[in-house]
Amino acid sequence: MPLAQGTKIGAYDITAPLGAGGMGEVYRARDTKLDRQVALKVLPEAFTADPDRLARFEREAKVLASLNHPNIAQIYGVEESRGSRALVLELVEGPTLADRLDRGPIPLDEVLSIARQMALALQSAHESGVIHRDLKPANVKVRDDGAVKVLDFGLAKALDPAPEADSGMTATLTASVTRMGAGLVMGTPAYMAPEQAEGRPTDARGDLWSFGVVLYEMLAGERLFAGETVAQVLARVIDRDLDLTALPAATPAP
Repeated sequence: MPLAQGTKIGAYDITAPLGAGGMGEVYRARDTKLDRQVALKVLPEAFTADPDRLARFEREAKVLASLNHPNIAQIYGVEESRGSRALVLELVEGPTLADRLDRGPIPLDEVLSIARQMALALQSAHESGVIHRDLKPANVKVRDDGAVKVLDFGLAKALDPAPEADSGMTATLTASVTRMGAGLVMGTPAYMAPEQAEGRPTDARGDLWSFGVVLYEMLAGERLFAGETVAQVLARVIDRDLDLTALPAATPAP
């Protein structure tokens, strides 16, 4: 059940819901000690006894704490209260890139600004040994001043010299979110690299693939990989038959 306005988690007062996904619910909250607005990502109490979910939650906190870049939303801390755990995150105002894409294609000059900032965020994460693994428009915020913030490193993992397959950290897929399950891979189908869709080891190149897919969607105003079912989307990703004809004719070749 969503938390009601006025609910307290440690020093934070819940003021409004912001969204929900496979890793918990996100709320706007007021930091009563520092008198500032924050985002609280709350892991549902029912999941705190699940070792896999809890490990992913704690890993997200450590991953975010290791990153320091103006295009990556920051973490302020971890709060635990009456059996609930929450990440205290920077509250980024403005629509998500997904919200912006609901209005159609984005002009080239704006696309280049957004894409450059996304690329800088990924570069910083990769240089810190972290891959995102779920880069998509819903995980990118574009503020009114044009600043871009990459959000939600909930599926991120540290890069290994010889990364292993994701057995034991698998997920059941829906069209837009992930939740813990068995037998499949982590991520969002339409933005996965082929090796990720096949459950094979992933590295920084998977983020670059996802970046390219988002870049295409910004220019074309439609998804590069679409289908009526998750299976159809995954099949098209794995097939790698890229149809770029929807790109605007004036798109520069480079």
